[in-house]
Amino acid sequence: MARAWASPPPQIGIDRSAAVVFPPGAGTEPIVLLNAHVAEASEDEDEQYEGCLSFFDVRGLVPRPLSIVVAHSNLDGFTHLSRFTHGLSRLVHHEVDHLGGVLYRERMRPGVQPIPVEEYRGTGQRWTYS
Repeated sequence: MARAWASPPPQIGIDRSAAVVFPPGAGTEPIVLLNAHVAEASEDEDEQYEGCLSFFDVRGLVPRPLSIVVAHSNLDGFTHLSRFTHGLSRLVHHEVDHLGGVLYRERMRPGVQPIPVEEYRGTGQRWTYS
């Protein structure tokens, strides 16, 4: 069964938001998400390290759904539902969280602490999915 995620209040007090997500890979088009929120999230999730410019010198283990559906507008002004899976789900979810003022540390499990980026570089790997 899929979970629904509540849309948080605007981060800067304006009821409009925009995120541009640049998927990895040469020649990949950016994903433009206007007024986006997670409309549905799978119960299946994984926990992998994330970094963020808000906490530049640490990385944290963050559980995220393996699949999300995002309700958003494109530049055409029409509402769309877009499904993202695995690494792209994690990346998009991270950025949509920012639109609502949620930082990845708030998604970490209780008692789990971020690790210094130097330690992560010694143990961290790219996100992997089977």
